[in-house]
Amino acid sequence: MRRPTAAKPEEPERARGRRDPENTRRVLLEAAIGEFAAKGLAGARVDEIAARAGVNKQLVYHHFGTKEDLYAAALEAVYAGIRAQERALHLADLAPREAMERLVGFSFDYLAAHPEFVALLNDENQHGARHVRASAGLREMHSPLIGLLGETLARGAAGGVFRADLDPVDVYISIAGLSYFFFSNNRTLSAIFGARLGTRAAIAARRRHVIDFVLSALRP
Repeated sequence: MRRPTAAKPEEPERARGRRDPENTRRVLLEAAIGEFAAKGLAGARVDEIAARAGVNKQLVYHHFGTKEDLYAAALEAVYAGIRAQERALHLADLAPREAMERLVGFSFDYLAAHPEFVALLNDENQHGARHVRASAGLREMHSPLIGLLGETLARGAAGGVFRADLDPVDVYISIAGLSYFFFSNNRTLSAIFGARLGTRAAIAARRRHVIDFVLSALRP
């Protein structure tokens, strides 16, 4: 009789990582985003990122190089995430007012659902945005959005529903600022005004306010 084949021992994590580099890179990026969002570039440790990802620390260096390189890759990944979802809004297929309402609502909802994005941006500002400035890819990500926003504003102006003197970069910064500040400073704002601004009801009320505020500002 033939002996039953013994079960193969589980492959070492390093071997698995080499066999599936794309998945390893993805898992490492997710771990890095979590670690950098929680502790910032200065406080994050490569050992902890590797532990979060369940891989050998050497794989971090193999895929990304230095901790600074991994931080830059994490920033690019979170920006790529929001840009991809913005493209999926298909603003060009909507009437101008509906398109802007959808964009503002999405921008607010994304920040509400992704505190790690807010945390990483806060930390990058502390570092003088040097990683963003060094990344041509990050700057290029914004160009299609600004172009589409400009087209939407122009369509609205031509139809008489928007002002004709709106700059798309200014409008984008205003939309981002109205939502970003609320989430990045939610705890201090709650303490200052003696309100619970992090509750579901407070967030929903703020969302309605931001959409109404932006649409009112766009009117002729």
